[in-house]
Amino acid sequence: MPSSTAETPTATPPEADDASLSHGLKQRHLSMIALGGVIGAGLFVGSGAAIAAAGPSVVIAYTVSGLLVMLVMRMLGEMSAAYPSSGSFSAHAERAIGPWAGFTAGWAFWVLLCTAVGLEGIGAAKIVTGWLPGTPEWAWVALFMVVFCAANLASVKNFGEFEFWFAALKVGAITLFLVLGVLAIAGFLPGTDAPGTSNLDDFLPHGSQGLVIGLLASVFAYGGLETVTIAAAESENPVKGVAGAVRTAMWRIAVFYIGSMAVIVTLVPWDSKELVEKGPYVAALDHLGIPGAAQLMKVVILVALLSAMNANIYGSSRIAYSLVQRGQGPKALARVSGGAPRIAVLTSCVCGFICVLLSYWRPDDVFPWLLNMIGAVVLVVWFFIGVSQLRLRRRLAREEPEKLVVRMWAFPFLTWVALAGMAAVFVLMARQPDTRVQLYSTGAMTLVLAVVGYARQRARGSGG
Repeated sequence: MPSSTAETPTATPPEADDASLSHGLKQRHLSMIALGGVIGAGLFVGSGAAIAAAGPSVVIAYTVSGLLVMLVMRMLGEMSAAYPSSGSFSAHAERAIGPWAGFTAGWAFWVLLCTAVGLEGIGAAKIVTGWLPGTPEWAWVALFMVVFCAANLASVKNFGEFEFWFAALKVGAITLFLVLGVLAIAGFLPGTDAPGTSNLDDFLPHGSQGLVIGLLASVFAYGGLETVTIAAAESENPVKGVAGAVRTAMWRIAVFYIGSMAVIVTLVPWDSKELVEKGPYVAALDHLGIPGAAQLMKVVILVALLSAMNANIYGSSRIAYSLVQRGQGPKALARVSGGAPRIAVLTSCVCGFICVLLSYWRPDDVFPWLLNMIGAVVLVVWFFIGVSQLRLRRRLAREEPEKLVVRMWAFPFLTWVALAGMAAVFVLMARQPDTRVQLYSTGAMTLVLAVVGYARQRARGSGG
């Protein structure tokens, strides 16, 4: 007779899924990973399309989506501080809902990260071939892949050092950008005229429809914040690391994302073609006429892409490792050598490079299908985070209150607000032709994974 595994999610193994991983990340690594995770390729590259759609109201779009992300991070932080795990939200979903939920969230996110590794490699290669025309893009992608694969194979400390310096450069560059932008807006930057509010007059150029498109674009720009909760499990003090990162998430999002958008739309007309062609940051610096600044920003964007590539190789390997440790995948991926899950690292890199090859071999059918399939995975993961926190918080408060180091604000009210916000984004995606296909493709993949995960859960329950 099948056991009621679905009704007893507490059967999930505890935090021991990280037992054989090294703990080589220091607090300075985690602090910079948290900062750098906020400043990703989505902010530098993808925000141009959001501005083109929403105009100056993109600031509203980033504020609304930023508030949703803050709630998600707070919920994830609460669970990760209580139960540090390299599986992060996947392990929490398994603990709170059942093994099928951990399987679904974990493998969907793994597919997303592996594909993102390839996309970021392609983006970085395009920048380099712009400087060195005639060199093949695929060769640069292969070089980046080898470098970061080797770094992740060696030890987690190498990943931490790469991300520390990458993040330091990104934080320094965007801080300098914000300072220059504010000086220019105030009229204190030599050689530039203060724009006043002339570029903000047409606040909603495409009406509410444009704001919705900008909102959807902004939601997906926040991807990558989850990495710090994955990395915390391999730090010297996981609970302290997660708590610190989550508690500072609010000001990081406000300054880097919302502040940047406000500066850009004030300095540059929203309908400038350069915002999309060059990217919003390069366009803004060109507008200010600072010699060499635009080229320097391209270097920063390259670093952002390489940083994201490195982080996603790390994140995908750890998610795969945790899943397999919990009996949710092929055992070979759980082999640890030198404190790192090397087979999982190699597998993630190979899958990422296959995505790159597909972009050359099948650019008109298979590759777009793959991109659509991962289009809404971040939202699916956020939904699992919300439901998991809703269930685990009550259990923690009742059974292990001492583990509530980080607490979700105004629980359960804000948890329900966050879930309602995610549902609203799903509805908005279904109403937009450009995002509808992504929603349905991601939904189909999620459903398939859920069915497979539930079948495995029932089979294991029957076997027990």
